[in-house]
Amino acid sequence: METAAILPRTELLQVADIVAREKSIDREEVILAMEMAIQKAGRSKYGHEHDIRAHIDRKTGEIALTRHREAVEEVENEATQMTLAKAREIEPGIEPGQFIVDALPPIDFGRIAAQTAKQVIVQKVREAERKRQYEEYKDRVGEVVNGLVKRVEFGNVTIDLGRAEAVLRRDELLPRESFRQGDRVRAYIYDVREEPRGPQIFMSRSHPQFMAKLFSQEVPEIYDGIIEIKSVARDPGSRAKIGVISKDSSIDPVGACVGMRGSRVQAVVQELQGEKIDIIPWSPDPATFVVNALAPAEVAKVVLDEELHRIEVIVPDDQLSLAIGRRGQNVRLASMLTGWDIDILTESEESERRQDEVKTRSALFMEALDVDDVIAHLLVGEGFSSIEEVALVPVEEIAEIEGFDEDVAAELQARAQTYLEQQNELFEARRKELGVTDELAALESLTPAMLAKLGEAGVKTLDDLGDLAGDELRENLGPLAMGEEEANAIIMAARAHWFEDEDAEAKD
Repeated sequence: METAAILPRTELLQVADIVAREKSIDREEVILAMEMAIQKAGRSKYGHEHDIRAHIDRKTGEIALTRHREAVEEVENEATQMTLAKAREIEPGIEPGQFIVDALPPIDFGRIAAQTAKQVIVQKVREAERKRQYEEYKDRVGEVVNGLVKRVEFGNVTIDLGRAEAVLRRDELLPRESFRQGDRVRAYIYDVREEPRGPQIFMSRSHPQFMAKLFSQEVPEIYDGIIEIKSVARDPGSRAKIGVISKDSSIDPVGACVGMRGSRVQAVVQELQGEKIDIIPWSPDPATFVVNALAPAEVAKVVLDEELHRIEVIVPDDQLSLAIGRRGQNVRLASMLTGWDIDILTESEESERRQDEVKTRSALFMEALDVDDVIAHLLVGEGFSSIEEVALVPVEEIAEIEGFDEDVAAELQARAQTYLEQQNELFEARRKELGVTDELAALESLTPAMLAKLGEAGVKTLDDLGDLAGDELRENLGPLAMGEEEANAIIMAARAHWFEDEDAEAKD
């Protein structure tokens, strides 16, 4: 029968209640910490090898200190176990795995034992408090909160949030921004981590989403979901761009964010220490969005390369400096906002480049097809950019060019095919000379020209190719490079033979 030494301690429950309220943790966590402290003190008095347990009655506060010994067939540890036969002498109906419980007299806490118990309780309460803080703030990532500056160390600001502390690191502050103890701070929670020293709450005032959340607080239409912030780009403390779209055609998203006489945007600007904000109407069409993002600069023409995710923007000569912005700020923010790489050219630069391309392509056609400059210019004018296009398009398309007929078209195509065959023979010879293997040459997507280029870069076997990443392959091929997806497919095809070799070894 289970008996225990009882020590009435009704004040323990009062202490547990007070600590639970002050630390905002569960009362049960505090009582468990007290039980562990008493248990540790009991083991110090009766021996650490014994299984000493303490229990505090949740209603009366009475403390029961007991020793537990397990009933087993064969004893391995005499301090915590006893034979089943001896156990049945004490308690006849006991089964293996059950415990004989002996009551122990109440312990008198000495100075050292009391200090140890206090340390255990403090430690357990601190752990419970940290757990509570983590559970409370882990789901608040993405919120803007207010707090008071508790201390500033080496530029890093510790902020008191009331029920927790947060860190605002120096690199997350706005430039030239400083705080003193007691200052009120508003910042964005971007990360909460559970670490051995407690939950670490990281805040930022330079994060792009900080500005987005400020707009959400200032603009009711954003808070209600009528206007959506699609993207944000910031150069903290200097300038920012924000792309917005309205789900209600009757509401102007830009006007709503600006507010009456600029009241709404000015409230955000003041919080961000005067940071200039461009509010841009978002568009699902990348070209339109890029043009809007480059405002106030005017754009004459855009050329998209979806494969490289790059967009070429042509602006009037007098708009170049405005489009680029001070130290490239305008185009950099526009690129961050849209997610596209932006190249800016003036109209004169674009015209000069186009003329150079015409000259280069005309010279290529004149040499490869053995034609005069008139025919070469006609081909370039119709959009032909390579010998491969002339060789592979239907003859009818070439015959439709003004001044050409089917005979001329057929002759031009035959010359283009002959030229390509000769070039492929030269590249094939070069490939063998460089030692590029036949297994590598067997990959369908690689042309003889590409194989020669890879051989010059030291890529000569399937293993060499398989060791590359897709962007490394494209870099080695230079102007001959294919798209990113195709490059990755070629790499995977080269790596496939690794698994074939493993299968063959396994069968052997």
